[in-house]
Order: sequence, then structure tokens, then C-alpha cells
Amino acid sequence: MESNLDRPAAAGEWARGWPVVAAAMIGIGFGPGLFQNLSSLFVVGPIAEFGWSRGDIATAAGLGLLGGLLVPFLGRLVDRWGVRLMIVLGMALLALVYAGLSAMTGPLWQYQALVFGLALAVPGTSAIVYGKLIALRFEKHRGMALGIATSGISITSLALAPVLGLVITSYGWRVGFLALCAAVGAAALPAVLLLLRGVPAGPTRPDPDDARAAIPVEGMTGSETRRDGRYWRLGLCGALINVASVGLVTSLVPFGVDRGLSAAEAALLVTSFAASQVVGRLVMGALVDRFPPRVTAAVFAAISCLAFVALQLPQPGLALLLTLVFLGGLMNGAEHDLLPFLTARLFGIRAYGEVYGLLIMISLIGTASGITAFGRLHDATGGYDIALVVAAVALGITALLFLSLRERPLPHVQAAAMPA
Repeated sequence: MESNLDRPAAAGEWARGWPVVAAAMIGIGFGPGLFQNLSSLFVVGPIAEFGWSRGDIATAAGLGLLGGLLVPFLGRLVDRWGVRLMIVLGMALLALVYAGLSAMTGPLWQYQALVFGLALAVPGTSAIVYGKLIALRFEKHRGMALGIATSGISITSLALAPVLGLVITSYGWRVGFLALCAAVGAAALPAVLLLLRGVPAGPTRPDPDDARAAIPVEGMTGSETRRDGRYWRLGLCGALINVASVGLVTSLVPFGVDRGLSAAEAALLVTSFAASQVVGRLVMGALVDRFPPRVTAAVFAAISCLAFVALQLPQPGLALLLTLVFLGGLMNGAEHDLLPFLTARLFGIRAYGEVYGLLIMISLIGTASGITAFGRLHDATGGYDIALVVAAVALGITALLFLSLRERPLPHVQAAAMPA
């Protein structure tokens, strides 16, 4: 375990920390968020084979994501055990889930249970582990490091969307899931472990009799953080962002078809959303290192809010739809490095796994709500207009909440002191 007091000088942060950033790009890039971004490619096959409706798939996915309720407890284990074990367990589980999805036989509960497994893989494939490693190695360039790290999911979404679409078209949706299984288990996991070889990844909240327990660690305990109103406002921001943007991305292909696009044109909307993730992460990462994070975040939320308002146009055409989907996805892209950045900035790294894990759980509740709302509102109304209104309102509230997050000094305590 490393002390915040031993951070490298700003000029040496990248020389020391680039393997962690590279590992994070791969680990996050092949995490459950990849399926979230590409899930609309898998909608048509199961509907045709099993007779499911869009609403059935959305509801099953939303209920399955309740596995996120366990994420804070798994995040607490990251603080106790270190990150490497959680990375191995998370990515191995993810590969098994993809293999299970390829073997579904029709009952909707199978899909629900497997999506539950996706949620359980989050702690080992997200900023819960990688954000903690980056926070320990970067200070001056932390925002950019997180932006590059979390852009991995956008890069893999951009690169794999056309490839996976071709695989599914040529060989079927089951082979598409098997391709994801192989990518995670046979390629991504070995690459991450190679990059993290020799990187200290010990606990920041060890047992009291552990020798590392006397090392000073910056930050608040889990219980202190939960008594801070800023923490719950930050969590609500994550939930509302996901209600809007994840609800949209999981419905992008059928949404585009409803707006008059061909299936091939509608698939380009997924690419546009993925591109917005790259830009959102990198631009947000650069800006929060230089400008007040809460103001920057509020501006991004307002831009995405206006894009969701404009998406309600009845026949906007392909070019305008691509632009609006890009702008609508910016806040979702920025969120993935903004939330871990603000977690470390506002509350420190002492109980980072537990604190950020609870934020992930709250965000997953928003994800489940957004997926379910978009699917069910479509089935109830025959379109997505009401869902888009809900999304725009959610992002407007998010902008106001970000403005309320003011910084306060953080304490330095021994790792074993003041147990959470």
C-alpha cells in the first residue's frame, strides 16, 4: 500500500503510472459496460427466436442489474484485499456470463440471472479498482489519467460495434456472445495482469494488526462519507445520468428504425454514441485538471439535456440524429471519469472501494430504471417521446446537483484508525 504523502512529482506521474492507465483502458474497455453499449445489437435475435418483446428484454435487464446492490460490499473487499484479486475474479465471471448468454434456451429468467452476473463483475472491471490505482499514482494529472483510462470502453465500443455486428449477421447472436467471452477471458485478462505485474496494489484499509495499518491515508471513512450530503447528491447525479443515457443507448437501433432509418443506418447511432464516450471522457479529464469540476460537469449535463430535447423531432434525418446522439451521450461519457475523480477529490482514498462501490450501486439503479423505462414506455405509447422527456428532465436536475458539490479539506489518518 502507498501513502498519499509519497506521491511522485507531477512530471513523473506518467512515467510511473502509464502501465496502470493502460491496464485500466483494457480492463474497463472489456467490462460489462461494453455489453451495455452494444446490447441493442443483440435485441433482434432473441426477439425472433424466443418471442420476447422489447419491454420484456428491458425489464429483465433492469431486474438483473439489481446485482448492483452487492457492489458496495464487494468494493469494501477491494479496500481490505487489494485490487488484483478482484480484477481476476471479475473478468473470469464476465467471461462465464457471456458463455451463459450464448447458451440461453428461451426462459426470460435465464437472461435476468445472467445480467445479474454482469452486475457482479463490475467491481473487478471498473473504476472501483482502476480508479483507486490511478488516484494513488496521479494528482496533478488525475483527471486526464482517469479520462484516458475510462475511454477504453468507448474505444472498444467503437472498434467492436461493426465487427460484432458482422459476426452476428453472419453467424448469429450466440456466436456474438462467444466472441465476447473469448475477448475477455483469452485476451483482456492476460493483458491486464501483464501490465500490472509488479505494481503495488495492496489494501488501503487493512486489518489493525497488519504492518501497513500505520501508514497515513488521505480521506474519510465510509460512515463519515455517508453522513455527508454531497455524497448522496453525487450518487443521484450518477443515477439520473444513467436513467437518461443508458436508457437511450440500449434502445438506439430500434429508436433509429422508428425514426425512419434503415437497420444499417440505425447501427451507426451506436457508433456515434461510442464516439461521444471517447470525447466526453478525454475532454472532461482535461478540463477538471484545470477548471472547477462542478461547473464543468454542470455544463456537460446541460448540453446533453438540450440534445435529448431535440431528439424528440419526428423526422430529424440521419446526420442530425448522429449529431444529437453524440451530444446526448457526452455526459454519460464524462460521468465515467468524473465520478471516480470526484470521489477521490471530495472524500479521499481511505475507503475508496466502499465509497465508490456504493456510488456504482446507485448508478446501476439508475441504469436499471432507464432501461426499463425506455422499453416499457415504448410498449405503452408506441414510441420513445415520453422517455426522451423524462431523460431531458433528469439531465437538467443533474446540472443543478453538480453545482452544489463544493470541496472541503480532507483528513490524514492511519489506515486502521477510525474503522468504518
